[in-house]
Amino acid sequence: MNEERALDLLGGVEDPDLGEDVVSLGLVNGIEVGEGGTVHASLALGAPYSPTETAIAGRVREVLAEAGVGDVELSARVDRGAGGGDGGETEGVLPDVKNVIAVASGKGGVGKSTVAVNLAAGLSGLGARVGLFDADVYGPNVPRMLDTEERPQATAEETLVPPEKHGMKLMSMAFLVGEDDPVIWRGPMVHKLLTQLTEDVEWGALDYLVLDLPPGTGDTQLTVLQTMPIAGAVIVTTPQDVAVDDARKALRMFGEHETPVLGIVENMSGFRCPDCGASHDVFGRGGGEAFAEEVEMPFLGELPLDPGVREGEAGGAPIVLDEESETGGAFRSFVERAANNVGIVHRQRQARARSETS
Repeated sequence: MNEERALDLLGGVEDPDLGEDVVSLGLVNGIEVGEGGTVHASLALGAPYSPTETAIAGRVREVLAEAGVGDVELSARVDRGAGGGDGGETEGVLPDVKNVIAVASGKGGVGKSTVAVNLAAGLSGLGARVGLFDADVYGPNVPRMLDTEERPQATAEETLVPPEKHGMKLMSMAFLVGEDDPVIWRGPMVHKLLTQLTEDVEWGALDYLVLDLPPGTGDTQLTVLQTMPIAGAVIVTTPQDVAVDDARKALRMFGEHETPVLGIVENMSGFRCPDCGASHDVFGRGGGEAFAEEVEMPFLGELPLDPGVREGEAGGAPIVLDEESETGGAFRSFVERAANNVGIVHRQRQARARSETS
């Protein structure tokens, strides 16, 4: 086995989303053939534990093993890209975080924080290293939703060590103020706080950092988009027209900052009655999917309005972790689609870069 033969074999491994083989797309960073026939392949895969990229890596191993390679070593490396911000503003920010996912909505009351918490917990459940940053300065809810009272610990270097729950590292304004204290701050103070909580928190090496943004399109969103390398955004809506109208504004905000949108998710899509088992469309149904189709964005799924979601939050256990729950299954499917779309964003960028240099 030599490098040329290995590349020829990998030319038969197709990316199911981009429709070409991994070699043609530029997804093979390099091949090394060691003593004894060991093959090490570096792949441009950027969404750890996403089902699609896990399958691509598995197929690479399979193809090489079928050709008689006894020991196959794989590694994944992909450039994050500029993400949000203007030019190089985000360069060097969160260098050990592979992917920053922003969860946003145009209005409050659509369950955005619930979606963010379950997205982070679901990614952790897949095996990823995850952080959850509650960036809703004025209305932080994440610590309550995870039933955690542990506070960040300060180090001698005046950095903060975030507490952990369900394998997630957590940071929230709620950790830094009294439980009932209002946050009455102007934009510059919010900007400074978010910058400090990005740079002065020991997030460590993470596969994903999920940002729970406040509703709307204000100072917090602007600060995040200008200073953090966003891999992609998830936009949350309910089926109602009024929620979809505001979600449209959030979509345009990300477009103006050239931030990839991973897709639209419809929350509170049908009420599942725990007594009769029937589903009732309290807020209508299909508005999020129709919106995604209209703006040509991926639809990440429907999340039911289920009392189990609230009960899970009251006990600090996100429903996505409940293997017996049908609603938990809907959340897990959403998590997998979001993770897969992170990978698509990275692989499309890699393919474009290859085509521009060839």
